[in-house]
Amino acid sequence: MEKINAVITGVGGYVPDYILTNDEISRMVDTNDEWIMTRIGVKERHILNEEGLGTSYMARKAVKQLMQRTGSNPDDIDLIVVATTTPDYHFPSTASILCDKLGLKHAFAFDLQAACSGFLYLLETGANFIRSGRYKKIILVGADKMSSMVDYTERATCPIFGDGAAAVMMEPTTEDLGVMDAILRTDGKGLPFLHMKAGGSVCPPSYFTVDNHMHFLYQEGRTVFKYAVSNMSDACAAIAERNHLDKDNIDWIIPHQANLRIIDAVAHRLEVPREKVMVNIEHYGNTSAGTLPLCLWDFEDKLKKGDNLIFTAFGAGFTWGAVYVKWGYDGKKQ
Repeated sequence: MEKINAVITGVGGYVPDYILTNDEISRMVDTNDEWIMTRIGVKERHILNEEGLGTSYMARKAVKQLMQRTGSNPDDIDLIVVATTTPDYHFPSTASILCDKLGLKHAFAFDLQAACSGFLYLLETGANFIRSGRYKKIILVGADKMSSMVDYTERATCPIFGDGAAAVMMEPTTEDLGVMDAILRTDGKGLPFLHMKAGGSVCPPSYFTVDNHMHFLYQEGRTVFKYAVSNMSDACAAIAERNHLDKDNIDWIIPHQANLRIIDAVAHRLEVPREKVMVNIEHYGNTSAGTLPLCLWDFEDKLKKGDNLIFTAFGAGFTWGAVYVKWGYDGKKQ
């Protein structure tokens, strides 16, 4: 029996229409465009500001585009998994809402939570469902409404984040393509440095937690930056070495869009020039689980069948890693 590989066969994406610029943020907190661009690299970010709309709305838009682009029948989808830290509700899952909204009658669905590493973990998770031989068409979604957990009176974190969603179709192939290797890691010592203080079972919502702004993202930026640079770089170097990849045969690095200085440090470690690094942080900010698939959405027409891609991310937990993907189709033909 031929070996089954899991290959990406299409991409869809969505970002909200409303754009929050650095000039607008500078009227909300004590900051300015130069400070934000120098330290983070974000010029603008898309925000889902319509009342009553959550992560599932953006995810649905992305998946709808994906299914149109791939000509997929809803009845043929076996599984949909959503990586998100900002689900519509504690329960049910955002993925289950998508099943209803998209008419996926024969799929099962669940959410995966690994913060900003969510889509990275999703690639290996989805690939293993395909490798089992039991599933033929699965949809992987990275989506986050980060504006729902950002404190817009906190100058250090509010310029970083935006909202968005993107999705990929994953299918089996016997060609030497698809998800080839993965290094994924977690270190729980990251808890104090990046978390939301209240809202979970340890500290349920109360008047006290609301009054004390405990339902917003909390981050110790310098510590997170240090760990992100070192762990993303190490994971990329390790996966490149064991798959005989180097600056000459790596076609693209796809890094989590958290901070331009982190992205540059990872590229420098691999000695890969900037033109081989997917970067869209300037226009989207950090969309958490959405950043990696949104890069694919933006750069799809530049991808060629057989291209060597290294995805890497770092997130709360701490979670991080790198995934080696051999691309499955010529993007310009889609």
